[in-house]
Amino acid sequence: MSIRPARLACLRLLAVLGAIALGPGQVRAGDPHWLDLESRIQYGYYTEDARALRNVAESLGAPDSHDRLKSYYVGLMAYRVTLLAEAQANSSERVPSHNRKRDSRKHDPSTVEARQEGERCVSALDEALRAQSDFADALALQSACLDLLAQVSSSWRTPFAAPKSEAQLHKALQLAPKNPRVLLLEALAAYDHEEAATRSCEKFKSTAAVFDTERADVDQVPGWGAAEAYMWLGRCYLDKGDVVPARDALERALLIAPEFVRARRLLSSITSG
Repeated sequence: MSIRPARLACLRLLAVLGAIALGPGQVRAGDPHWLDLESRIQYGYYTEDARALRNVAESLGAPDSHDRLKSYYVGLMAYRVTLLAEAQANSSERVPSHNRKRDSRKHDPSTVEARQEGERCVSALDEALRAQSDFADALALQSACLDLLAQVSSSWRTPFAAPKSEAQLHKALQLAPKNPRVLLLEALAAYDHEEAATRSCEKFKSTAAVFDTERADVDQVPGWGAAEAYMWLGRCYLDKGDVVPARDALERALLIAPEFVRARRLLSSITSG
């Protein structure tokens, strides 16, 4: 994502004014440095380029309890790598039995990476929350990482991951009930844990609308999620066999992020079949 000089100057001014005007827990206008970093993380995720994400991780360094955004983006980067690694582990699974599947995946390199990056995400967001305890975006993202850990880890900590995930998401919703990233991660958690027959697409639909409102305003940090909301809305419609709204949602996702491989793959499954 490139930002023109005039826009950079405007964003710097908005960042300063936002830092003065907003109270605790609120998100200020986007600093160009963090906007650029977020775009690099998102591009690596959209293109499914784990190596690019690892390069971002190296340049970013360790989380910092005095810098909420640095720690948050270390967590976001780790979350993205966890998602890619878990997808890779699932795609390489060849053992049909559920119990044997769990055992066979335990030492799979992708599963090991997913577990390590999930733990990194949780610890980085602990640092972000030390810097700002009411950081709703960090609470919601940590909830998502804890949920992933509960799925890929067999350590003694795993039984505690799911309850803490629920608690962190509940806090995030109380603090920021209209934050689109919080709403998206809540919708994803519900989608993952509901039975297929009872799943509804309404949460993804309403979340996408909230993202549309946010995108009409100044750039925010964090600001990711709109393309994912439309991708998941399309995926949800596809699961229900509603092809026309699925195609519309996936096309919206690709308008926002043309490089989004997963959205393009889902759209191709409609147009080719």
